[in-house]
Amino acid sequence: MTKRGIWIGAAIAIAVVVVVIVAYLVWPREAPAAQPAPTPSPAATATPTPTPTPSGPPANDTAYDQGDLPIDDVFLVDAALPVDDDPTGEILPLTASPRDAAGAPVFADPSGEPIAWLPQEQTYGGTDLPVVEMHESWVKVLLAGRQARAGEGDASQVVGWLRVSDAVLTPNDVVVEVDLDAHAIDIVTGDGSDQSRERIADDFAWGTEATPTPVGRTFVMHTEVVPSLAYTRGHPIVYLGAQSSTLAGFDGQDVAVTAFHYHDVRSGAISNGCIRVDADVTSRLAELPVGTPVVIS
Repeated sequence: MTKRGIWIGAAIAIAVVVVVIVAYLVWPREAPAAQPAPTPSPAATATPTPTPTPSGPPANDTAYDQGDLPIDDVFLVDAALPVDDDPTGEILPLTASPRDAAGAPVFADPSGEPIAWLPQEQTYGGTDLPVVEMHESWVKVLLAGRQARAGEGDASQVVGWLRVSDAVLTPNDVVVEVDLDAHAIDIVTGDGSDQSRERIADDFAWGTEATPTPVGRTFVMHTEVVPSLAYTRGHPIVYLGAQSSTLAGFDGQDVAVTAFHYHDVRSGAISNGCIRVDADVTSRLAELPVGTPVVIS
C-alpha cells in the first residue's frame, strides 16, 4: 500500500471510532426502574400500665378515734352489731387484728360510720378475728359480743367490717370442725389437695335441746386455765366467740360463752351448750392460736 493509502485508511478508522462514541453519548437509554419508597415503620406505641380497678366497697380514709364508741368485747350487747348472715359460709385463711396500739373502728357495713371500737389487746381476747370476706379496702370478720341477749333478741354470732388500712392480716389455714351428729372433732390444715385432717375426738358431750350448742362459724376467742372451775380439773378452757341462744348469762356472769373444756362426764347431749372433751383434746385445742376458726355443724 502506498503511503497515501495508509493515511486514508487511518483517517477512516478514526472517523468510525468518533461516530461510535458520539452515538453512545446521544442515543436515548432506558431509565433505571424506580425503586419503591420504603414503607415507614409505625412508631412504637408504649403500652400504658393498667390502673387497677378498685374492687368492692369504696375506701374510707376518715380518721377516727374511740370517742364514745363502745368497746367490742365478749360483754358487748349492741343492736347495731350485725348477726352473721352466712353461718355456713367461707372462711378465708387469714386473721385480722388492729394495726394501731390505740385500736381500730368497727363498721356494721362499709358505707356507714363506726359502731364499735376494737382494742389491740383486751383481757378476754376477741381481738384476733377470722376473715370471712375480703375486698381491696375492707375485710369482713367474725366478732365477739352479741346483738341481743338470749330471750331478748338474736344472740347468734356477730360480724363486722374493718378497713384493711387499720388491720394486720396474718395467714392462718387451720380450722376446727365439730360435727355434732358424727360426734367428731377434726383439726383441718390447708386446702384442696394440700389439706390434712387430724381427728382429735370421736366422742364428746354437747348441749341439751333446751341449751343447744350454737352451730355455724365462730372462733377461738381466749384460752385460759381457771382453777376456780373445779370440773375442769386444771385443764385449759378454750372459749369461743359464740354465745348461747337460750341463756342470757351463766353461773352468775352476764355472758353465756360456748367453750371446749374438760369434764369427767363427757358424752351425749348433756351440757349447757359447751363441748366437754377429755384432757388430751383440751391440750391440743389450747395449742391453737386465738382467732382460729371453729365450725360447728
